[in-house]
Amino acid sequence: QVQLVESGGGLVQAGGSLRLSCAASGRTFSSYAMGWFRQAPGKEREFVAAISWSGVGTYYTNSVKGRFTISRDNARNTVYLQMNSLKPEDTAVYYCAARGTVVPSGRADEYDYWGQGTRVTVSS
Repeated sequence: QVQLVESGGGLVQAGGSLRLSCAASGRTFSSYAMGWFRQAPGKEREFVAAISWSGVGTYYTNSVKGRFTISRDNARNTVYLQMNSLKPEDTAVYYCAARGTVVPSGRADEYDYWGQGTRVTVSS
């Protein structure tokens, strides 16, 4: 069982930055691939970024490439999402997810555990 708690969301102006954190419980965090997803009002949940168990492999949806960076610290059981050059269309609730395998995925239905989400609002 893995419990995930996100933090770091908030209100920011367009062009600004935020860093989201996701703290995981459990002693096997390093064996999980991790992902970030987001859900904007009235839209379906969408993939944002994912990272392999080692942190070597990272994957991004096209709309955030070059602006967002996913990373992890297995010693701290934490995964991060650094978000720069934020745009109003990045406004959403951001969810952290853990997949019970070392290989990440862009599909939400392939993740086993989810956090409660943290809200990000980007004003124009």
